[in-house]
Amino acid sequence: MKILVIQQKMIGDVLTSSVLFEALREHYPNAQLDYLINLHTMPVVENNPFIDNYILLKPEIEKRISALWDFTKSIKKRQYDIVIDVYSKLSSNIIAAFSGAKTKISYHKHYTAFLYTYNIKRVSKTNQTCGLAIVNRLQLLEPLGINLTSAKPKIYLTDQELEASKQVLISNNINIEKPLIMISVLGSGAYKTYPYNYMAQVIDQIVTTTDGQILFNYIPKQKADAQAIFDLCKPETQDHIYMGLFGKSIREFLALTAHCTALIGNEGGAVNMAKALNIKTFTIFSTWIDKDTWNIFEEKNVNESVHLKDYKPKLYQDKTEKEMKPQALESYKEFTPDLFEKKLEHFLKTLNK
Repeated sequence: MKILVIQQKMIGDVLTSSVLFEALREHYPNAQLDYLINLHTMPVVENNPFIDNYILLKPEIEKRISALWDFTKSIKKRQYDIVIDVYSKLSSNIIAAFSGAKTKISYHKHYTAFLYTYNIKRVSKTNQTCGLAIVNRLQLLEPLGINLTSAKPKIYLTDQELEASKQVLISNNINIEKPLIMISVLGSGAYKTYPYNYMAQVIDQIVTTTDGQILFNYIPKQKADAQAIFDLCKPETQDHIYMGLFGKSIREFLALTAHCTALIGNEGGAVNMAKALNIKTFTIFSTWIDKDTWNIFEEKNVNESVHLKDYKPKLYQDKTEKEMKPQALESYKEFTPDLFEKKLEHFLKTLNK
């Protein structure tokens, strides 16, 4: 038995979809379980004991139809029995359709339904704390006789990675006995990034309440933007921020975050990674992202989140979050830090316990 799971694109999606593998391994203990993902997302599923092979989709393959076709033919040669297409977009439609697998599973779309053996309709509501993103993924296993209502993504760091990151913290004068808070200062784009001046106010509140040590999550090319937020913080707050200490790769970021007390900031892959490491999170959602889908494992004092819709629902009357996307930058102005100041304060006070 050979099974292929397809989940392209974003880090958070790839990490979330990895929950399928533990369930598949339990149901098919002797099966070959492979994961088709984009090259840049590999670090979040590295060392996963339930995945046998990683098939990496490089950027050049998606740019040319001829390259995608050659890639699809290489997948067919692997002779999969089952293909689970979580991504369910044009490129994965092509790969699944021509895979040669007898059983093909994906989400229901009227224009691609003929390509798949089973077409699963997403649910729009759930009472499961794992959230819609996971509930809908687990539904893809039902045609195989696997019925789960919850599962949690996990990240697998080595002892060497954890020890190396600990020594990096100590060498940078971080006291690992005191609160250490990772700030997701920047989203994946402007429409997913809390305004810089507002984020600075949030960081000021974090330091005032916890007297904690602050790390920023950013990559080298974002240094100027991270510095801009640093400059907007109060001088006394800046004294608590270790600007030069950041993960220069995803694995380095993960290893540093594993030693943190909490991660606070913009919704995105960093938040999902922190949750997979069992690190507390406080998430600020973009004004157009569907909170019900991505507030996975919401729990008071453990994983909390805020969305403009929580405080100003009239702005969303008769509109979906995605319809709000063109107005995201304008809507952010309405999402002032004072709206969730008390909620954040309560969350922060639990970090010292």
